[in-house]
Amino acid sequence: MMKGERGAALVVCAFSSLQSLFWCHWAMVRKKGSLILCGAFLFVAWNALLLLFLWGRPPIGRLGEGGGAEPGAGEEWGGGKAKVGGANGLAGEVIRLAEEVESELETQKKLLKQIQSHRELWEQWKELGKRESEDTKDEKNIEELNKPQQIPAVPRSHKTIDDTKTVIEKQEVLMVTPPRLVMKEQEPEQEKKKMVENEVDRTKPSPQIIIPILVIACDRVTVKRSLDKLIQYRPSAELYPIIVSQDCGHADTARVIGSYGSQITHISQPDLADIPVRPDHRKFQGYYKIARHYRWALNQVFNVFAYSTVVIVEDDLEVAPDFFEYFRALYPILRSDPTLWCVSAWNDNGRDGLVNPGMADLLYRTDFFPGLGWMLLKEVWAELEPKWPKAFWDDWMRHPEQRKDRSCIRPEISRTITFGRKGVSLGQYFDQYLRYIKLNTEFVPFTKADLSYLVKEKYDETFEKEVYSAPLVKVEELQQGGSLKGSGPFRVQYSSRDSFKVLARNLGVMDDLKSGVPRAGYRGVVSFISRGRRIYLAPPEGWTKYDTSWS
Repeated sequence: MMKGERGAALVVCAFSSLQSLFWCHWAMVRKKGSLILCGAFLFVAWNALLLLFLWGRPPIGRLGEGGGAEPGAGEEWGGGKAKVGGANGLAGEVIRLAEEVESELETQKKLLKQIQSHRELWEQWKELGKRESEDTKDEKNIEELNKPQQIPAVPRSHKTIDDTKTVIEKQEVLMVTPPRLVMKEQEPEQEKKKMVENEVDRTKPSPQIIIPILVIACDRVTVKRSLDKLIQYRPSAELYPIIVSQDCGHADTARVIGSYGSQITHISQPDLADIPVRPDHRKFQGYYKIARHYRWALNQVFNVFAYSTVVIVEDDLEVAPDFFEYFRALYPILRSDPTLWCVSAWNDNGRDGLVNPGMADLLYRTDFFPGLGWMLLKEVWAELEPKWPKAFWDDWMRHPEQRKDRSCIRPEISRTITFGRKGVSLGQYFDQYLRYIKLNTEFVPFTKADLSYLVKEKYDETFEKEVYSAPLVKVEELQQGGSLKGSGPFRVQYSSRDSFKVLARNLGVMDDLKSGVPRAGYRGVVSFISRGRRIYLAPPEGWTKYDTSWS
């Protein structure tokens, strides 16, 4: 073998050994079962390199005599000092090659460490993806048990718009993932613990959800009073955008609304024409226009602005300091409990003297749709909009066909009051009831409270126990001069439509019924304060449903 050939063979063998070492390391990373095979291959390759190196060297005793290691090698390995220098040069070449191999091995070692690091990261990503996939399956299982969760729409900030143009600027908002109930098989105690934790989680507020406030306006310049309070108590313009929807085309009112500039969004209902009605309904033209306006405005909120929920107030409502806190805290319950369809800030029997001023944090379920500052979900609007009435929309909401045995949440003390005696109702109920409604003045941190007691399963059991364990008394015992002692609660029973009306009037609460449901009532029971004592005006124990003829 010639000198060049032997050098080339050494380089090839060294490179082969290097490649063998690299791929054996890679195989070790990928699969431990190939260690034996890699070791054998590396052993053979390395020994082949050593064999060629030793084969190319001259015998130790003949290096100085000019002999070669193989026939005819005299000239190549010839004697003398000059020839010895050739042998030393070859040895130096081998050493240099070995150093290069060592350097390359270090590089390959670093590369292998990087590969291993990336592989570990990839395994973590795979594991995370697997967990997310399992969580998605769990969420789907929950959606079958609970009300489907609407994916929050991308919130938008808006400038003043009319019917022909809309300026929309998209904003990115981080949505909080709704709580998940783990549906895997667990031990009974663990499963019970998970269920309890989930029950609490579903009532926790969603800090990032956008809750727009829709103000329904027409021709009252006193809308300024309503807007001033909304802006004063609003904790964030981004989380609570105010949209004022104006009907009627009243110029002075439009100027008042426009004076707020970028603090609100002003939209105008474009169809100001009279609505054809039958002759005996001409006096109700205002009610027809209000229903038309509501439909248009809610379609703007949900279909143009693309929000997932809204709180509706009218231009004659003043809000309480914790108005925004109240709705944010109750949004998760409304979203998760399919037996609820609205949250209202209003107590129909919220007159001073009929409520407990020391229980501003007390909340109820009610079967009566209160309105007057209420939260609606997009899904419920999608259900109502196709059959929206031409007039008297609030009474229509109280029909069984719309309510479908669902309830609303209401407070003990109202978070809104009305100051508008002027309106289409011509002051109906205002002088007798509405002007005396007590507005809450104490800020209640509802978002920090446990509101899970409002979920139907818990609420019904506790509510019925409290009502029907209260002593049954006659209304005469509760009135001034009565012989009744004690702080209550007490129960007064009615058995017919007429008896309810008589008792309600004697006790000072509203006596009207809509499709058999009393104002502020739940399961037929109206809760209020009379002379400082809690009173339940209730049907007989064992109540099952409302009599729709009681109207």
